[in-house]
Amino acid sequence: MSEFSRLTPLIQSLPATVPFVGPEALERQRGRKITARIGANESGFGPAQSVLHAIRQAADETWKYSDPENHDLKQALADHLGIPSENIAVGEGIDGLLGQIVRLVVEAGMPVITSLGGYPTFNYHVAGHGGRLVSVPYADDQEDLEGLLAAAERENAPLVYLANPDNPMGSWWPAECVIAFANALPETTLLVLDEAYCETAPPDALPSIESLIDKPNVIRTRTFSKAYGLAGARIGYTLSTPGTAQAFDKIRNHFGMSRIGVAAAIAALADQNYLKEVKLRIANSRDRIGRIAGENGLLALPSATNFVTVDCGKDAAYARGIVDRLMSDHGIFIRMPGVAPLNRCIRISTAPDAEMDCLAVALPQVIRKLASG
Repeated sequence: MSEFSRLTPLIQSLPATVPFVGPEALERQRGRKITARIGANESGFGPAQSVLHAIRQAADETWKYSDPENHDLKQALADHLGIPSENIAVGEGIDGLLGQIVRLVVEAGMPVITSLGGYPTFNYHVAGHGGRLVSVPYADDQEDLEGLLAAAERENAPLVYLANPDNPMGSWWPAECVIAFANALPETTLLVLDEAYCETAPPDALPSIESLIDKPNVIRTRTFSKAYGLAGARIGYTLSTPGTAQAFDKIRNHFGMSRIGVAAAIAALADQNYLKEVKLRIANSRDRIGRIAGENGLLALPSATNFVTVDCGKDAAYARGIVDRLMSDHGIFIRMPGVAPLNRCIRISTAPDAEMDCLAVALPQVIRKLASG
């Protein structure tokens, strides 16, 4: 297949790929429909009815562009969080914001610090902008704060990525450790603190807004994709100093937000009673996944997210066998971490009882087949 002759050398050197194989692609590859979609950390519980009502109302105005200043959503977030709207930037999900953050600070060849086996979309953006990834292994299934700090100092890195709570392991650091890590970083190193799972985390895992909001070298990223049930709407936001937030205006797609998605996000913020209900359902589903894992001789790791990482107790090939057979034999979509030693595990998203029932029936059958060869 021919391509345009004047693509940049960087683009020519990169593979044409996506960081994840989506469930739709698996359906096409395997020729079967997914019966339990519990691999992408979406919320099968869905958004609130009040949010669905807002979406239906906004649909009548979808012929209009969304406000390029995102005023109403930023103000709703500011009121919810108790900070000025100037501290907030809005973007097309955390994935889109990560790409913009990398673009803001990374030039070709610059070192960027992350955890080996951490969120691959961040790595994808770093590679796409010519950065040089420097990876630090996990320690006891947690991101290694001391290792990340040492690497940032050694490399004089302009950017370091930390997810708390963590994907793919579901682990977390207490807030005081995260604050100490942020304070120890050089002022010339920007910390991306990914808090995609902040709503499902225990309160002591999240630094207060005030503790980091005045640090120019900290950007916290959050999303409506998880607990709020709006993954398909692509609504994310950042918290930072006003000057750092304003930097996004230099490069962002000013008409990138969906009018329907913005209306949904504003309505979701207004319905905190539903969020409380969903958090309880997520917690109950985590417990159910833990019981299902234990009944099958597997170990569910502690989780502060809307998924549970399960230690299969063997190697990556065994974990991959569980992932593949659940899909091929039962239409159950789950995922697993990508690198050793994390890839001894599988990762299962919380979901309504129907999906959990499918998992409870299928998992022992898969394990028996793997045991029999």
